[in-house]
Amino acid sequence: MAYALLDTIVDNYTYLLEYIGENIADLELQLLKTPSESLLTKINTHKQELHFIAKVIRPVKEMIKGLIRAESPIVNKKTTPYLKDLLDITTQATETIETFREILSDYLNIYHTNLSTKLNEIMKVLTVFSAIFIPLTFIAGVYGMNFQHMPELSYTWGYP
Repeated sequence: MAYALLDTIVDNYTYLLEYIGENIADLELQLLKTPSESLLTKINTHKQELHFIAKVIRPVKEMIKGLIRAESPIVNKKTTPYLKDLLDITTQATETIETFREILSDYLNIYHTNLSTKLNEIMKVLTVFSAIFIPLTFIAGVYGMNFQHMPELSYTWGYP
């Protein structure tokens, strides 16, 4: 009975991880097309979900290990190979979670890199405008003053 319950639980984890994996694959396509803040929210939500699932899987994995090591008449020796199979599946699920976490971290890095690239492009445009308008502003500031007597106005070679 315990094996049947554990098997059902572990199978549901596997289905859940497959579903999340499909969603993560969809995130990659969205990230490459149009990165947005909603996409950032989805990435962080998936990271939180994976953290929760990992927290839930660890005790099940430890319970299965305990059942395998147990020298109890309650645990039948015929079920030990099945329990080892469950342990393998939970280990695989844990590794899958870690892989998904790394993928999501990479997605976050790609998102931030895209934002930095856009910011750099904006800064280039602003720099060009600054290079044009700062000298013009200086000249307008000097000659736009309301002074009657400016030293360079009365001298022939005032500026040089």
